[in-house]
Amino acid sequence: MGIHILVIEDEDEIADFLVRGLREEGFTVERASNGDDGWFRLKTGEWDVVLLDWWLPGIDGLTLLKRFRQVDRTTPVLFLTARDAVSDRVQGLDHGADDYLCKPFAFNELLARIRVMSRRRDQILATELNSLDISIDLTTQRVERNGHQLDLTGKEYSLLVFLMRHAGDVLTRTRIYEHVWDERYDGISNSLEVHIMELRKKLEGHGPRIIHTLRNRGYVFANRPG
Repeated sequence: MGIHILVIEDEDEIADFLVRGLREEGFTVERASNGDDGWFRLKTGEWDVVLLDWWLPGIDGLTLLKRFRQVDRTTPVLFLTARDAVSDRVQGLDHGADDYLCKPFAFNELLARIRVMSRRRDQILATELNSLDISIDLTTQRVERNGHQLDLTGKEYSLLVFLMRHAGDVLTRTRIYEHVWDERYDGISNSLEVHIMELRKKLEGHGPRIIHTLRNRGYVFANRPG
């Protein structure tokens, strides 16, 4: 199926049941047993669906969700918890959960909800671009970093989209000119450097540097230079 699921659950019996059952259905599954490990895996991995317990050692599930939604607004999160009060459900959904399933639950219902969330995510990804802590709505051309909207020029927007679509790749000046400027690099113009400088200023107003210059090679969009 190609769906990567993170299970954040401290109760071993429940976690083993989930991991085993989901793997038998063909999903790729990893587990975090506490809030701190869950936060580490959320930051460092790429997930199609997150199954999150509310009560966790370390960072609790609600705090974890709120923190995650500050950097990722699209990955579906389903709360799995014994808290079944309407007020708890409302609180979880208001803080960014996509769905809520109370324990005990039927495994077939969980599978159905995972399939629904996966379809929703596919629809969102068709109109949104997300990399590191930046999100772009490709329909409205709205750009945000860490929840802050950025005011970009048309060329800065096109440049950022191209860099994000090739995150981690070293992009030569020639390749960038051909795709963003639709012309070959003449070896003289400094237009790219000027736009990179202005784009960096706007991005770095809300986070660390993520567009790096690699001498005699080009540029890379990443947490750190390659």
